[in-house]
Amino acid sequence: MRIVYTLTPELRNKFKEPFGTLLRGPSTQTMKQLAAIVAAEKPALIVSVGDRVSRNLHEQGITPQLSITDNKSLRRNIKPAVFETKRIVRVKNPQGTITEEAVTAIRDALKGNEHIHMTVEGEEDLLTPIAVLYAPENALIVYGQPYMGVVVVRATAEKKSRVKDLLDAMSRSGKDK
Repeated sequence: MRIVYTLTPELRNKFKEPFGTLLRGPSTQTMKQLAAIVAAEKPALIVSVGDRVSRNLHEQGITPQLSITDNKSLRRNIKPAVFETKRIVRVKNPQGTITEEAVTAIRDALKGNEHIHMTVEGEEDLLTPIAVLYAPENALIVYGQPYMGVVVVRATAEKKSRVKDLLDAMSRSGKDK
């Protein structure tokens, strides 16, 4: 497995800040807000990153093209999610890193038309920027913000540029593990 990005201590706090619009509140409230956004904006596609937010979306009848989970919530193991998808993809992505395998899987999943559930051995948190980078313009990337709500990121040229800057700032280890 080749690690292409590693989170630096300097960037750790940046990644804790919402990268998009924060919908505050419990899941019952945030899912209603998100459903209204989806109905109004009719996004090109939706990507969910995180176990709880992915489950909540599916339960609301909002089916992401790509759901990325790691079978953990707040770093605790939880029962694996099962979604109606065309395909399940498994990748390795250790905590605090982004692997080439995960980048390729996300890029490929967003090129096709089938619904994919990507399960991550390790951690999925840092994969949100990769989803933003490879999603088509006007796609929505949704992830949970612990104890606050849900963050909705619109894939725009500006957001993609910010992602590139963040990735450039991460150390590129390129080490095989």
